[in-house]
Amino acid sequence: MATTYLLQVDFPNNGPFGEQMATEYRQLAESINSEPGMIWKIWTENSEAGEAGGIYLFDSEVFAQQYLTKHTERLQSWGITDIRGRIFAVNGPLSAINRAPLTLPTA
Repeated sequence: MATTYLLQVDFPNNGPFGEQMATEYRQLAESINSEPGMIWKIWTENSEAGEAGGIYLFDSEVFAQQYLTKHTERLQSWGITDIRGRIFAVNGPLSAINRAPLTLPTA
């Protein structure tokens, strides 16, 4: 199994959340699918804590870092500060034991 890289991003956010977020960020979500090396993204939100972000899986550390740079710049252009981004190598064998969705898509 090839090594994959998880990118974790979170930041303060006052909304939108839920269905409104899904509607307002649909075009952004669709564009993320064309990012080099991106396998999948899970969107995260916590309206009570005023936070949002995402968990991404990339096929290389280089692509994860490139996307983190791009996304941080985008968020900053929207006036968002205190952006936290971290990249981790995924331990595939242990993650597979716990049913992690690490299978690379075909075609």
